[in-house]
Amino acid sequence: MSRTLSSLPPTSGAPSPSPSSSISSRLRGSALRALPKSYLILVLLAIIAVGYYVSDDFLTFRNAENVITAASIVVVLAIGQYFVILTGGIDLSVGSVLAMSTVITALTLQAGMPAGASVVFVLICCAVAGLINGILVVWLNIPPFIATLAMMSAVKGFSYIIQSTSLIEIRNQWIIEAFSRGSFLGIRNPVLIFIIVAVVAALVAKYTTFGRSLYAIGGNPEASRLSGLPVARNLIITYTISGVLAGLAGLIAASQLRQGSSLIGVGYELDAIAAVVVGGASLMGGKGDPLNAVIGVFILTTIINIMNLVGISSEPQLVIKGAVIILAVFLSSAGGVQRISGFFSKRFPRTRAA
Repeated sequence: MSRTLSSLPPTSGAPSPSPSSSISSRLRGSALRALPKSYLILVLLAIIAVGYYVSDDFLTFRNAENVITAASIVVVLAIGQYFVILTGGIDLSVGSVLAMSTVITALTLQAGMPAGASVVFVLICCAVAGLINGILVVWLNIPPFIATLAMMSAVKGFSYIIQSTSLIEIRNQWIIEAFSRGSFLGIRNPVLIFIIVAVVAALVAKYTTFGRSLYAIGGNPEASRLSGLPVARNLIITYTISGVLAGLAGLIAASQLRQGSSLIGVGYELDAIAAVVVGGASLMGGKGDPLNAVIGVFILTTIINIMNLVGISSEPQLVIKGAVIILAVFLSSAGGVQRISGFFSKRFPRTRAA
């Protein structure tokens, strides 16, 4: 008996951690690890809570439908913008291309073109605008900011010339139903369109060679070129996709407003860029997620909706919107989330078992 007892290892004098402290430590560690991934959802939920507190009309079905429907245009634009920003570029022409889409839609329908053919023709025209952007950036080596700024001006002028009047009314019921009033399984068509676009974009970004190559191009274009990736081709395709999605967003806008006008797209390009940045993408390229861009759209759209409900005028709205964008960029691109996580890790270190 004595030999058995003497062979046992000596017990440590340090007290073992209690089960409750071990559980709280694990929960704290899990929260700190999840914070960089979930802060966008937390921000959106906080904004929704504020909206519920300040207005009784906020959490109503009608208001929620209005917010989601209004966001559908910017979501489609933002996803096209996301792919461009992922490569380290930027597309300032999407607002003007959207406006051109509404004008061409109205003109072709007015001329008697069938609605389906009009949609195809509009998307082709917008794809050509995006293609020209890609050619300017890749073949002529013009910086994306300058190339797309020039395209923004050219497309806006072209839309104004072919419009010739203040606005052109759209009365075609097929267009209105397909891109605005219609629904499928209880989901409004604009919402269904942006859901499909977002899901396809997420699958392309994560599971296709093309999507993964865009991350590589944004991270280091020269290394991507030396490794054999078709950098020029993929950049041209990316800008073309942005043009097509701007055209699709224009179809939604034209059907909702029931008119074509060269003035419709003013400011949409900035909303799309802001949403992508709020969603965590880096303007330097190589970082981002299309679904986060969608959340970014809803963060901005919900804030604007709340300010409209409480009667805040447009000028203070711009100030508040700018502050939100700065905060979002700090959290996503400036390492703010990591700084906050590090701060709490130092203040509340995890208890380690002896």
